[in-house]
Amino acid sequence: MKITLKKKKLNTGKYSLFIEYYKGTILDENGKTKHNREFEYLKEYLIIDPKSKKEKDSNKETLELAEKILSIRQADYYQGKFKIQNGNKSKHSFLQFYILKKEERYQSKNNYDNWEAAQKHIEKFCTPNTTFNDVNIDFIKDFQKFLHTEAKAKSGALLAQNTKHTYYNKFKACLNAAFEEGYLNENIVSKVKSIPMGETHREYLSIDELQALSKTNCKIPVLKSAFIFSCLSGIRWSDINKMTWSEIRDEGKGLDGKDVHRIVFSQQKTNGVEYLYLSKQARGLLGDRKEENERVFINLHYSAQMNLILLRWCMYAGITKHITFHSARHTNAVLLLENGADIYTVSKRLGHKEIRTTEIYAKIIDKKMKEAATLIPELDL
Repeated sequence: MKITLKKKKLNTGKYSLFIEYYKGTILDENGKTKHNREFEYLKEYLIIDPKSKKEKDSNKETLELAEKILSIRQADYYQGKFKIQNGNKSKHSFLQFYILKKEERYQSKNNYDNWEAAQKHIEKFCTPNTTFNDVNIDFIKDFQKFLHTEAKAKSGALLAQNTKHTYYNKFKACLNAAFEEGYLNENIVSKVKSIPMGETHREYLSIDELQALSKTNCKIPVLKSAFIFSCLSGIRWSDINKMTWSEIRDEGKGLDGKDVHRIVFSQQKTNGVEYLYLSKQARGLLGDRKEENERVFINLHYSAQMNLILLRWCMYAGITKHITFHSARHTNAVLLLENGADIYTVSKRLGHKEIRTTEIYAKIIDKKMKEAATLIPELDL
């Protein structure tokens, strides 16, 4: 049988890529010879006449992915494992399968980067000759041990707890996919306890500290406006930095007679579109409207010097906490919960995909509630 990558011209100006499995010829009911073919459409497309560098790069990446899929299908067949012959795929390369799963996530930039980072450690842990026959509970536990004791960051230090958690989850997702696609007879990764996420300290400002900060001069006024805006809205630095006036919607009076302001933007981290209402005070920090394509916060740059100025500003306000720009987002979450917002609403405003991410802030509030129980002086009973 011949297994080849082919393309079909579409009316959309693109080629549709597919794999042809040519199994020779057969005789039909009329005694005529006909080709015996099967096709697997990859749902991947090439631009027929790419003009820009972006289009050419897209074609190159798509073709590389298709060729990787082709090599896996050919390897499966030549090892006698392709499903046209039988369903046993256990001798397929684990690493090669991981790379395929990684490439399938290319469109999700942040997720793809995590898969690629995890791959570097998986390549050190096992070899290209490691097959699914080698995957068992001991293999999984050994990889966990490798992450704990041998895998290192670029700095040479052992991996942080949450980094180990992230990399193991990619390894785990690969094994789950292998089970679903028939490379493993059982979902053995479900029998091994995962690496837990570590508790992280999230520095935030109290309302009194935020008030003190707002009354203190900052060397860079635009930094002050952007930081307090983030405290009031919960929007990330990356989204504030790129914010343009086209994203700010001044929608007139609401049913209650108050002005309605919203920001409609695409989160840089998740690519999710957010529709976020702004308070009158938050909108006031943005100033008068300008051209739609102009940035709202002009001359705002992320740098070590900017971080130092932020820390000095806090120090002048009497705040000794180690505050970063991201602390503004933490501040927004804590202040919302303290003032009666439910956790689901806070989660939606922050753009969290999972409620458990927001629950970390609820733990902060619970801790403060416990501290409040000891504030009343003891009675002389």
